[in-house]
Amino acid sequence: MFAYIVRRLLFVPPTLFVIILINFAVVQVLPGGPVEQMISEISGEAVDATGRISGNVGSETGNTDSPRMGTGNTSGALESKYRGAQGLPPEFIAELEKQFGLDKPAHERFWLMLKNYITFDFGESYFKDASVVDLVLEKMPVSISLGLWTTLLVYMISIPLGVAKAVRDGTRFDVWTSGIIIVGNAIPAFLFAILLIVLFAGGRYFDWFPLRGLYSENFADMSTFEQIGDYFWHLALPILSMVIGGFAGLAMLTKNSFMEEINKQYVTTARSKGLTQTRVLYGHIFRNAMLIVIAGFPGAFIGILFSSSLIIEIVFSLDGLGLLGFEAALNRDYPVMFATLYFFGLLGLVVSIVSDIMYHIVDPRIDFESRGV
Repeated sequence: MFAYIVRRLLFVPPTLFVIILINFAVVQVLPGGPVEQMISEISGEAVDATGRISGNVGSETGNTDSPRMGTGNTSGALESKYRGAQGLPPEFIAELEKQFGLDKPAHERFWLMLKNYITFDFGESYFKDASVVDLVLEKMPVSISLGLWTTLLVYMISIPLGVAKAVRDGTRFDVWTSGIIIVGNAIPAFLFAILLIVLFAGGRYFDWFPLRGLYSENFADMSTFEQIGDYFWHLALPILSMVIGGFAGLAMLTKNSFMEEINKQYVTTARSKGLTQTRVLYGHIFRNAMLIVIAGFPGAFIGILFSSSLIIEIVFSLDGLGLLGFEAALNRDYPVMFATLYFFGLLGLVVSIVSDIMYHIVDPRIDFESRGV
């Protein structure tokens, strides 16, 4: 198993290289780069991630005396290259290109980015006046909190529920829980989040939970016990919103997996030897049935951590990695875009390796090395 893990780790760098290369190539052909974003903000036509029109951002360009609003000679080439550049002098456009590092050819920018990534230098954000590493570290507690606790609760609820449904297949318990699962799977997470806000966060009825943020303003002045309580008090509604939609599919997957194993010959043989139901279920069936559940863990974790949490972050005003990546894509903040994609890709590859290790732990008979994987 050790040799297999080493081989998988050796495949991580080339896989990341391909991911970065594809994303870099796609971004080059997308309209509306950072120069156009800055031009739009200067003209007062830019729209931020919340849908609001941004004002003049002269202070962000770092040079309030630049000739951006001058009447210098404009060329047709510039007008065709950047939408909305009419009326802006070529010197200012060239200054913007240099500021964003777009004055170099694409292949030079790509290799320079790879060189910096090897040393974990992800550069500075174009529009937030902070390093990408600082931004990611600042937003990470929110995303990790949502992803970790949601994944933990989803698995803690879904696996016992799926096992119980498989054992009681066709009973009243199975029917009622199936109804709950169908409803939970049908309601989008963001809609359930809004319902929770209306009911419990001062929207209309009760004002029991906070509406925004991960901590209270006086968090630093609290005792350790109070800080833990405040932390989970803020996370209660966001996590509940994500768990409702997440547990349904996994519970049904667990049930179907167990049902398939229950009907196999080795289970009948084990029962004929006089083994108890508990011994058969957890000593024989569990190990085989859980393989498919474990196989879906990487995708479930990554999906919960980043994709599913984006809308929840917006609804509950939680400033996490999902919202950071969304705003970066909207604003064409390339350093943040590529760094978050790099981080997501690296985490996905690592979680995939962890999943294979869990395969072997659950069922030691699975030997990836003997299969030549």
